[in-house]
Amino acid sequence: MSKLKSERSCIMQWRSALPVAAAGFLFGCASAGPSPLPAGAEAYKIVPEYAAQDIAADAIKPGDRLSVRVFGEPELTGDNYVVDASGYIQVPLVGELIVLQQSPRQIAAEMERRLQARYLKNASVTVSVLERPLSNFAVEGDVNQPGVYPAAPNSTLLSALAQARSPTKTAMTSDVVVLRKVNGERAGARFNLNDIRRGRAPDPQIVSGDTIVVGNSAIKSAWRDILQTAPLFNIFYIIK
Repeated sequence: MSKLKSERSCIMQWRSALPVAAAGFLFGCASAGPSPLPAGAEAYKIVPEYAAQDIAADAIKPGDRLSVRVFGEPELTGDNYVVDASGYIQVPLVGELIVLQQSPRQIAAEMERRLQARYLKNASVTVSVLERPLSNFAVEGDVNQPGVYPAAPNSTLLSALAQARSPTKTAMTSDVVVLRKVNGERAGARFNLNDIRRGRAPDPQIVSGDTIVVGNSAIKSAWRDILQTAPLFNIFYIIK
């Protein structure tokens, strides 16, 4: 009998101490400082709703493999003109040619101009993109399926997180970070996913190379652990 009273006493002490412990834990979690990355309007200056790179969908990018056809000139024709990291290709008789952010038509016109200026009277050139490197973004943190996913021209933060099977129940959806390389430097911005879902804020566009980081909400995690554990003690108490 004394053992039963002792067990009940321990349980009652635990139950009475639970709210105090939980409050202390949650208060300690809430006291953590905010991220230094910009949020609100400043965030959209780094990761805008519409990315400038999508103005020309056929614009040549580094890593693209081009096919060049020069009519009647097989020695100038080839399928392995790969755009280097600086946006250049090397073509016989034409020389070094900047092709970054240009369309295949613009490249062909420039090649015709150079060839006609020195070598061919009526040059006819066609350029096409044979292969492009994979365009991906990464999703890390408190999502159901973190990983690397293909970036489409219309990818947004919401659709990107949907590909990662959405944030978990303990995710901090009010402070989602997007990391991006801007002018050769790594930059980041914070977004409130709750506002975006409710239509109160724009859904920023996600481009190739972005990394999305979804943090964990210590408060949500703490309450989840408390709610999962408390019923066990309640049942134990009732049985006794």
